[in-house]
Amino acid sequence: MSMNLYPAFGLLLVDDEPSFLRSLSITLERSGGITNLHRCQDSREVMDILAREDIGLVTLDLTMPHLSGEALLRRIVEEHPDVGVIVISGLNQVESAVTCIKLGAFDYFVKTDEQDRLIEGIKRAIRLQELRHENQELRRRFLNDTLEHPEAFGHVISADKAMRSVFQYLESVAPSSQPLLISGESGVGKELIARAAHTLSGRRGPLVCVNVAGLDDNVFADTLFGHQRGAFTGADQARAGMIEQAADGTLFLDEIGDLSLASQVKLLRLLQEGEYYPLGSDRPKRMRGRIVVATHHDLDARQRAGTFRKDLYYRLRTHQVHIPPLRRRKGDIPLLLDHFLAEAADDLGKSRPTYPPELPVLLANYDFPGNVRELRAMAYDAMSVHRSRTLSMEVFKRAIAPSLAPPAPADGDAGERAVFAPDEPLPTLHEVADLLVHEAMRRAEGNQSIASRLLGISQPALSKRLKKLRETGPEPL
Repeated sequence: MSMNLYPAFGLLLVDDEPSFLRSLSITLERSGGITNLHRCQDSREVMDILAREDIGLVTLDLTMPHLSGEALLRRIVEEHPDVGVIVISGLNQVESAVTCIKLGAFDYFVKTDEQDRLIEGIKRAIRLQELRHENQELRRRFLNDTLEHPEAFGHVISADKAMRSVFQYLESVAPSSQPLLISGESGVGKELIARAAHTLSGRRGPLVCVNVAGLDDNVFADTLFGHQRGAFTGADQARAGMIEQAADGTLFLDEIGDLSLASQVKLLRLLQEGEYYPLGSDRPKRMRGRIVVATHHDLDARQRAGTFRKDLYYRLRTHQVHIPPLRRRKGDIPLLLDHFLAEAADDLGKSRPTYPPELPVLLANYDFPGNVRELRAMAYDAMSVHRSRTLSMEVFKRAIAPSLAPPAPADGDAGERAVFAPDEPLPTLHEVADLLVHEAMRRAEGNQSIASRLLGISQPALSKRLKKLRETGPEPL
């Protein structure tokens, strides 16, 4: 299986010394993981290569025959302003460096500089070019309101505008090699989003999923990095870690917010260096997959509390999406209900049922603390006991009944629960009761059965109140 090239755009190395080109190429591949390389010894060919190939960054020598590096820099900046240029020269002169930066070069290095410094400079330039491309893609997609690969989100059932924005963002950042952080409450479908990001990335390798919640430091290291034979008692043979299994693909780490501080250090080092050591080995291996993580925790709050490393947090949130909970996108409830009922019917070998029109209204008045996962469980439970043509609402009513009942007042809680302005007169109990009835009927879309549940009274009692309201005058706006 062939490797994925990194970065997505080409890096053109220009120098008239073949030995330096070969040495720089090997260094970038082995130490930087940069594989999308093009080499050019003749400066006269550079402009043709830029016109023909997808080049995003050029490293340029200053002193070359035929066409000098400074003249070539001027032409690249003028004709290809979106291509970044790094000057790598044998001249250790401040004047030359200042001139090149003024002409538009991203950075200036001397060939005798340490290799680590040069590699970090090139990686920094690659990252900025990636951000520029991603911003251009985001702007284009949001302005045009387009999704180029809607099929990648086929398993994410949603017509919500906020979710569409998430999809557009994922299309823009999916090709990036930088980490992706997916946040959201439990049950919103974070793994589905990770799968969509992997599909959109075009990576040839697999998606490897690991739930890291509850893993101690040793198990975490062994799971991710693998081990050599004899690394510890019971290690009878070598085992590849999840990082190696995800080569040229995506490694998805779920529940990253539960990772211990010791394991956080290991993950941070992996992201910074791009290398890891299998347990019992003194030879490093290169990470060839992308890291995607997910959590239901507020990592910003956790890093401020000292339970999550700040440097790791900022490294992980290079790209970040937040999946809104189901209670914030209730327009998706009918779509999800249809989907899960059909899925459950197929799994249970039953015909797909119809359901009462008031069922989506009932569900829309529920907060769904378990989100999409909870709705799916309700649908499967209802289908398991379904016998007639029309689906019964009893399973759903039992599941959500505690949340629809009005909460009992807590002792000493009256002052904290007050919702009236202190400088305005209080409404009478009669006025408050009328307003509650109208609001319950609005939320229930006119369904008295659902409205009575919201109010915590019987349906006959609600009917009596509604009749009295009609007799006393028009409904308030």
